[in-house]
Amino acid sequence: MIKKPEFDGNDVEVIKREELYKRFFRVERITLRHKLFQGGWSKEIGRELFVRGDAVAVLVYDPVHDLIGMIEQFRVGALREASGPWCYEVVAGMVENGESAEEVARRELLEEASLQPYYMEYICNFLSSPGGSDERLYLFCGLCDLSQAGGVHGLADENEDIRLHSFAAEDVFAELLNGHFNNAAALICLQWLQLNRARLRKNHGA
Repeated sequence: MIKKPEFDGNDVEVIKREELYKRFFRVERITLRHKLFQGGWSKEIGRELFVRGDAVAVLVYDPVHDLIGMIEQFRVGALREASGPWCYEVVAGMVENGESAEEVARRELLEEASLQPYYMEYICNFLSSPGGSDERLYLFCGLCDLSQAGGVHGLADENEDIRLHSFAAEDVFAELLNGHFNNAAALICLQWLQLNRARLRKNHGA
């Protein structure tokens, strides 16, 4: 049995927070100290934190036709990729005030892929990069009819240019670890689908 970590949030003393940058995202410098495994407290430590907040990602799957929907879009963080900065991803978006994670999932499916799921299943949540960001990502699987899906989508006022692809599940799984899906949310969602695909096809397929 895996035990909880020895310490929790009560074992951290935040001494000072400074806002270094604020536009669409925010960066803070936090001065803190925390308890040590061998006893006592650490010295004061300064850490920069990328304050991103909560986000949602949705894997699109069609269990009737055994198709996986992936979106393709430009990503500035992938400029150094040898294959270029256009990435295959799952649908995703930020949680706004007053929204639940599932509400965001349904909104983003409509905005980024013009799809409305007939069934939604929660997968898990995880911290995307806790060494320097507070972002928590909530993952879902949305079941949709992909037989006629495709095209270019996204919100013009947010400069989104998003292409929807429908791939055969077997083709996606054959290429899963070959670098085509080079982001954590996509990899986690697709590996979850490998484990749950038979169940989804049995319960929601033809």
